[in-house]
Amino acid sequence: MGIQNLFTAGGVVMWPLLAFSVLGGALIIERIRFWVRINQRQSRVVRDVLNLYRLDNVVGAMDKLQKNADLPLARIFLAALELEEPNPEEFRLALERESQAEIPVLKRFQNIFETIIGLAPLLGLLGTVLGLITSFASLNLGDVGGTKTTGVTSGISEALVSTASGLIVAIFTLLFANTFRGLYQRQIALIQEYGGQLELLYRRRYEKGEKTYASTR
Repeated sequence: MGIQNLFTAGGVVMWPLLAFSVLGGALIIERIRFWVRINQRQSRVVRDVLNLYRLDNVVGAMDKLQKNADLPLARIFLAALELEEPNPEEFRLALERESQAEIPVLKRFQNIFETIIGLAPLLGLLGTVLGLITSFASLNLGDVGGTKTTGVTSGISEALVSTASGLIVAIFTLLFANTFRGLYQRQIALIQEYGGQLELLYRRRYEKGEKTYASTR
């Protein structure tokens, strides 16, 4: 069945399904590029920053973060390290605040994916119902078993095209949406892990500075 025949068989609901498939495909490509960039660079950058900070090379750590400010964890670290002489509690709050601000970036388009997953099968079912209504409307009761019955049967099979199309769009989108959800949950775990490490290093650095200041008095 060609594309033109497919759209003719599926009816008017094939057009919104086509729009959903194009929109979903474009957003999926954007999210794939986003997560590939993060997974390729972020862990290495963050480990380098933590090592530099552990060696008291704060300037080097800040420079590394600023060069990679397109990464979520780099922005979170910068928000805390750019504070002027914060105490550990203020440092922790800065990390938490920026972490919350990054959540919408990590979950971007999730609502659109859920909308496509929910509506695509319903549109497919609507197309099938409309096709069945049209098929049975053309059937004369006195002609059961006659020439028009074949047309009705053909119409029913064609009407099911919209349901199949809706399911294909929903399943394809669901596959990637669940993958992105898993990557998001993993990213939240990494933010908590690396953020905790930076907070611990800062707390030790702060306490060491407090002790040094007290001993000089």
